Formats: sequence, C-alpha cells, structure tokens
Amino acid sequence: MEISSRNLNLRQITDSGQCFRMVMEGEDRAFVTAYGRRLTIEDKGEGRFDFSCSSKEYESIWRSYFDMDTDYSEYIGAIDRKDGFLMKAAEYGEGIRILRQEPFETLISFIISQRKNIPAIRSSVERLCRLAGNKISGDIYAFPKPEAICALSDEELSGCSLGYRTEYVREAAEGVSSGRIDLDGYYSLSDDELMEELMSIKGVGRKVANCVMLFAYHRIGAFPVDVWIERIVDRYYEGRFPAEKYEGFAGVMQQYMFFYGRGANRE
Repeated sequence: MEISSRNLNLRQITDSGQCFRMVMEGEDRAFVTAYGRRLTIEDKGEGRFDFSCSSKEYESIWRSYFDMDTDYSEYIGAIDRKDGFLMKAAEYGEGIRILRQEPFETLISFIISQRKNIPAIRSSVERLCRLAGNKISGDIYAFPKPEAICALSDEELSGCSLGYRTEYVREAAEGVSSGRIDLDGYYSLSDDELMEELMSIKGVGRKVANCVMLFAYHRIGAFPVDVWIERIVDRYYEGRFPAEKYEGFAGVMQQYMFFYGRGANRE
C-alpha cells in the first residue's frame, strides 16, 4: 500500500543506531524485520512510500512502529535558532523518526551493543536470530523469544560474538521468561520508575536503559549518552547539553545529534 509522509527517510532511520534489523538495499528500498514480520518499503519519491503490507497490517503494526501520527517538523521548529550545531544536525537528519520497537528485542539488542560498533551489533543480533528465532520466510528469522534464548548453551550464545555480554543476555532472558522482569507492565511506569526497573537488570547501565526507554517505550524525553554524544557535547556545548530546552522530546534531538555526528565524521 502507498503511504505519504513528511520527515521519513529510510536511509537515515536505518543508520540512526536505534534499530539493528532494518537494512537498506540500494538507496530506495529498506527491509524491516519486527514483530515477527518482514516488511519491504520502497521510496517512490516526493514523500511517497510503498509498504509491502495490507492496510490492516499497516494500521495494526507499522503506523505505530514508525510513529507516523507525529509531525516531526514541530520538533525541528522548536530548536533554538542560536544553536547552529543542532540546526545543522536536524537539517541533516530531518527524516529520522523514533521507532516503537518490541521491548524484549530492544533490551537484548542494547545489552549486546555495549562496546560494539553498529555493524558488529547487527552481526551479533542476526546470528542470534538465525540461531533461535522462528523462521518467517526463506532465510529471514524473527527475533527469538525469551524461552528460546534461555534454551541456548553458553557456547551457542558466545558463538554470536557476545563475549562478556553472554551472562547479561542469559539473565535478562531468564528474568523475562520467569516473569520476574515484566516488560509489558513497564509501560504504565513513570519515567523515573522505568529507569529504576531497567537499571535493576544485570548488565543494564544508564545509557542502555535510556536507549530502551527511547526506542521501545517511546519515552522521547530520554537522552542516551554514548561516545558520540559525549564528543559532541564536549565540543559544541562545553560539556553540558541544555536538554531542559527540549523537555519531553530531548531524545529526538539526541538522534539528530548522533546521526549528524557520525555522518559528518565519515564525510
């Protein structure tokens, strides 16, 4: 089905570091594996996109997943015009949207992400999916259920290049499988309560917790700080980003900053 949308750029979302199972084929086509489904999106130009799904599936999954009911131009319009760096960052990454991903997949993916670059994270996550996920079609596998990860040996988990993260992935999966970690119940928590619960999970520090809050629970006030953001804040903001100016949506600013910081560095 065809969708018309402003502020949607497939390449920018794919490279924004928030999702590890969205990949590009060429410049105009993206493949997304989420919620046990495989979606193909083609950019037809002029804000038109072809989604390879029924209207029912789009309404039940992908409309929310891509946060299609939010006008991101309003966030861009709220940027302090005196902030030259952030203005350039938003212009550079204006097609980024904050995805609503499954909490368990996001939790495990960002536990794996620690001290890894994006290609390495993608590789580890894909290996885990092939090892324990249900087949969707062909060579495409869903993200594993907690019980499937629990059933893997340490050797099998380590074979996904998890290293010291093997223990953390196993304990998180066991916690969710047993009900000790109630990821669905976390939706009703306040931001502070959610942060506390996430950081009580072994292997989850403040940065990973913020990523899970932002990319799974859509708490767009969360502001993850990694090495890229640290460099940007030190260089352009004298060590402190004024997040209070963007209360309630600082996480959107974080994505513009992260994407621009990495992209400008590559260029």
